Amino acid sequence: MTFPDVAPCGRRTALKAIAGGVATLSLFEASMLLPAYAADAKDWPADAFKQKSEADALKLLYGKSAEPSDKVDLDAPEIAENGAVVPIAVTSTLPNVTGIALLVLENPYTLAAAYKIPQGTQPAVASRLKMAKTTKVVAVIESDGKLFTASKDVKVTVGGCGG
Repeated sequence: MTFPDVAPCGRRTALKAIAGGVATLSLFEASMLLPAYAADAKDWPADAFKQKSEADALKLLYGKSAEPSDKVDLDAPEIAENGAVVPIAVTSTLPNVTGIALLVLENPYTLAAAYKIPQGTQPAVASRLKMAKTTKVVAVIESDGKLFTASKDVKVTVGGCGG
């Protein structure tokens, strides 16, 4: 078996080709993980993000209230040294999850993030939220048309909103 003559390429050319392929793949992957409503601006729940209470934000976002569930797993630190970047992760074992929202109750605006979860996707999100002060963080999961929550108190030692 013979191979066609191919011009040799240097290390730099090969690295540029690999980097270009990785960059293209990264952009594609990032486009698949856009926040909930970024793909369709007409559905963006702008009013929900302007609410100061949990109940008002949930009413505008989902149109209903939520009930606590042990099938919603909220991973948040007990103490956040810097309120500007508090790592939060949410997973669930509930079936047919279609949405996940994160609320920070003592922030100027309660709703911090909202995600649409495509059918067949594992219901898991992670984010870094900004917190003005010590507060309760609430994760809301929409499953089979109902809302379920889990919450955790997070103590902030240095506020992320100018505190």
